[in-house]
Amino acid sequence: MEELIQLDKDLFIYLNNLGSPAWDGFWLFMTEKFYQIPLYFILLLIFYRFLGIKGTVMTLVLVALLIVTSDQLANLFKYVIFQRPRPCRAEGVADFTRFIAPRCGRFGYFSGHATNSFALAIFTILVLRKRLSFIIPLMLIWAIVVSYSRIYVGVHYPLDILTGMVVGSLLGFLAYKLHHLLLEKYSLKNEPV
Repeated sequence: MEELIQLDKDLFIYLNNLGSPAWDGFWLFMTEKFYQIPLYFILLLIFYRFLGIKGTVMTLVLVALLIVTSDQLANLFKYVIFQRPRPCRAEGVADFTRFIAPRCGRFGYFSGHATNSFALAIFTILVLRKRLSFIIPLMLIWAIVVSYSRIYVGVHYPLDILTGMVVGSLLGFLAYKLHHLLLEKYSLKNEPV
């Protein structure tokens, strides 16, 4: 376990120090949840187009529950179970970190950003893949970029990100299954999703 943690720290320092001031603005933009609102609005319009008003409202409620669940699960692991200091606070790591985030929380295992972005990405991909095949690479790239931004700005280790990706993907898949059942039960779709 110690070797894995050291490898995680070494990989973090390597990846984090690949950054340069020329790219800082882009990665700060990608890590800020507020700037993702246009994407969420576009997804809302797409869901409305294929699911109508009732299906979209049901989808919004389910996505809200998905995000709350993924966020609170990440917080449980961060603040209650593991309490692993973030790299920007970790002794022996912080001195070698390009820390550009506006703030550094106390604990970081695992990343809520990675969990939330992958939960939403996998859910969206599974719901829309048969109607909009281009959604698959777009949502995956978006989720990967948002996740990597946390390493770039100096607040998460790669293992934090990887765990968030896996947990988020699992939650997104479970939310998709529930969504599919609800659409079937309440006959809220025109054709198979």
